[in-house]
Amino acid sequence: MPSQETRPTIHVPGTTTHTIAPRTGRDGREGTLRYLKAGTGAPLVLLHTVRTQAEHYRHLIPLIADRYTVYALDLPGMGYSEIVPGASYDEPAMCAGVERLLTELDLQDVTLVGESMGAVLALTTAADLPERVRRVVAVNAYDFRDGIARSSLLARVVITGVLLPGVGPVIAGVEPKPALTKILQGGLGDKAALRDDYVDELLQVGSRPGYPTVARAVYQSLPSLIAARSRYPEVKAPIHLVYGEHDWSRPSDRLANKDLLPAADFTQVPGAGHFIALERPEVLADLLNAAA
Repeated sequence: MPSQETRPTIHVPGTTTHTIAPRTGRDGREGTLRYLKAGTGAPLVLLHTVRTQAEHYRHLIPLIADRYTVYALDLPGMGYSEIVPGASYDEPAMCAGVERLLTELDLQDVTLVGESMGAVLALTTAADLPERVRRVVAVNAYDFRDGIARSSLLARVVITGVLLPGVGPVIAGVEPKPALTKILQGGLGDKAALRDDYVDELLQVGSRPGYPTVARAVYQSLPSLIAARSRYPEVKAPIHLVYGEHDWSRPSDRLANKDLLPAADFTQVPGAGHFIALERPEVLADLLNAAA
């Protein structure tokens, strides 16, 4: 459980908080993982976006908890999962964290739902653990060049600064609320969907010791997410690709994934941006509940 000093400011109704104990993996120590759990039914795992956490799904979880047992994971080093000094945050390392959730809880017949970076991890986890995964819903897969830098000029300037040698770590540790708000709103068709209390929660997480290093490492890992596209055809489970009409991906990026996964279902959500779970959770809920 998070300590009193780092307790989330947001409670998702119906959820309880749990942790997976740290272990020593093939590449060194793997830290404690935090996740939210709610509901009853077949297991469904939610994987969040870049710079967010399990509470990213605060509006979706209550809409699907009658049909699924929902597990919303804080990816390694993110949210309230443990920050391990020197840990990798490239795609294979993040994927290993997701696989820990499935294997250590012995989840079977799992629906994997990921948005942004989480969409890539849902697909690569399904490729690695075909015997455990029933279905994959990949929302606005973050597997193209520039990523969040396409949000706005401000985002491009900030992310470019974060990635610079020398001053990058300093810039990563400075996160004014107006700037974070503006950058995240660039991923929304309906900017009012970004609630002030959610921004405050993200800022609280961003103040954790060591978190700026994690944030910088995640942005540096984008090439590994792009490289992971080559593994998508390995997925044996049915796939549903979901994109917001105004997602940061370009039509050519979406078409490339449609061509790579010709058997996948495809949905484009009118008016929505990159963070569909924030602004149109009912669309994802309808899609998921129909398949329960």
